[in-house]
Amino acid sequence: MRILTTEEVLQAEREAINRAEMSSLILTHRSGHAVTQFCLAHFNFQSVCVVCGKGSNGEVGLVAAENLSKIAAHTFVIILAKEAGELSADAAAMCSRLNLQAIWIADETDFDTEAVKVALGADLIVDAIVDRGFKPPLTGVAVKAVEAINDAFGTIVSVDVPSGVDADSMSPAHESGNDVVFAHGIITFIAPKPAHVFGELTVGPIAVSELGVQPVLVPNSTGLGVITGQEVGITFPPRLPDAHKGQFGHVLVIAGSLGKAGAAGLAGIAALRTGAGLVTVACPKSIQGTVASFAPELMTEGLNETVEGTIAMEASDQLEWLIAERDVIVLGPGLSCNSETTSLVRRIVERCRQPLVLDTDGLNAFEGHYDQLKRHGDAVPFRVLAPRPGQAARLTGGSASDIQTEGREIARRLSNETGSCVVLQGWRTVVAGVSGETWINMTGNSALAKVGSDNVLSGMIAAALARHAGSQLPMAERPSASELDSKEEDAEEQGNSGIASAFLNDIKVAAAVYLRGLTADIVRDTLHENTVLATDLLEGLAEAFRGVDLQMDRGLFYLQK
Repeated sequence: MRILTTEEVLQAEREAINRAEMSSLILTHRSGHAVTQFCLAHFNFQSVCVVCGKGSNGEVGLVAAENLSKIAAHTFVIILAKEAGELSADAAAMCSRLNLQAIWIADETDFDTEAVKVALGADLIVDAIVDRGFKPPLTGVAVKAVEAINDAFGTIVSVDVPSGVDADSMSPAHESGNDVVFAHGIITFIAPKPAHVFGELTVGPIAVSELGVQPVLVPNSTGLGVITGQEVGITFPPRLPDAHKGQFGHVLVIAGSLGKAGAAGLAGIAALRTGAGLVTVACPKSIQGTVASFAPELMTEGLNETVEGTIAMEASDQLEWLIAERDVIVLGPGLSCNSETTSLVRRIVERCRQPLVLDTDGLNAFEGHYDQLKRHGDAVPFRVLAPRPGQAARLTGGSASDIQTEGREIARRLSNETGSCVVLQGWRTVVAGVSGETWINMTGNSALAKVGSDNVLSGMIAAALARHAGSQLPMAERPSASELDSKEEDAEEQGNSGIASAFLNDIKVAAAVYLRGLTADIVRDTLHENTVLATDLLEGLAEAFRGVDLQMDRGLFYLQK
């Protein structure tokens, strides 16, 4: 989902109205219903206080108040105006329909009345004070209103952005020194704005309702997107009743070494749990039985190994045959840094024509050999590089601190230099796509800072890429390597077709990143961030998928939940 500025969101709204798809009043009512839906989905309350300004967000607050009055035992409306005559015609009409006694605030002293104190004692407070396009600082009664809301004990939900925040700012709100509402949840409309992603506005849920508007038709000056459940829903649509396992792809995981069988097992099981039809794990013969014991659904292939129990160069021919008959390859988990094995990894990457996910020890094999990862010509298979910050620094010769502060730029540079989709893992993981799109992920937490979580991510990405990858074709009908080269040349000539294909694959990678983070959030809340294991992520995937299904059904897409 693209991150748009306030003006770009307003442009999308104007274009929808000009095309006669809807009126501004319809959009206001849809927004008010989305606020109601959001509040009901996340918070328990018996009483509600909606604080409305004079602008369009205030109108949304009035619609929400009307809806919530049918649900809550007590509903109060505070309006920052002297009388209805100061409001728009639509807002004045809404006030007249409200079966509630509005509390009018003409100046700061009005906040001292008993009626206001009772209203602000509600379980749920809806902040709808500032208008869209607001620029700090707050003035007049709005300053006192924000102070009064923050002093209240109720749960606070902000409409669009917390009042006092510049929606177009890419800096944390707490660094501005401005008066702002401290919200427990935020619901915005049409598209997320920069502050939703970079403002650190809340630790609670942030959701977007598109309201039926198509924001893709307007420019995107930020050049960035944020991943939501929408991308997951696109990548993992409901399975058809007559579906068969071939439609969900065959993933090959090349992984493991003596003492690191678990990494191979985690990646393989994660691919199965995320929906892959078949998964084969190719590993050293000495650990084949261990890997097979992790799950009866895993198929395994034992490979020749070095004296250290790592995959030997002798396995090269066997691996080439295995790779040719699979849809997506995962290369790296637990392979070790044995010199013979790392040479084999570089050889596989050079020759592999299938979509490839390269992580952990797969990436370590290119330390000091970064040039071999770089793009050589435009016709290359789809690759995913999933480094942690330290790995990215070692690959590029940069510093870990630079990676932390310039993550988006460095991920984009890595993607451009290697022709790969880069997943720069960490707090606010960055996905820099082959298509040129860049996404920020806001799901996930410190529970992921534990061994095995990156192996799970690799398996999940592979499963997303394998879906409808073409393994439904019999082996005899699959294209050879030379035919694949020819197809890549054709796609190169078609131009837009190749970009569209890359974009769809980028979306799949982004979806897997969001899904793993959402799973980690769910598992942390069930267990504790200190106790979460990578295997717990595998168990929590089902609830994460159900959560995404709800996002798609409700049309409420979460940046964080």
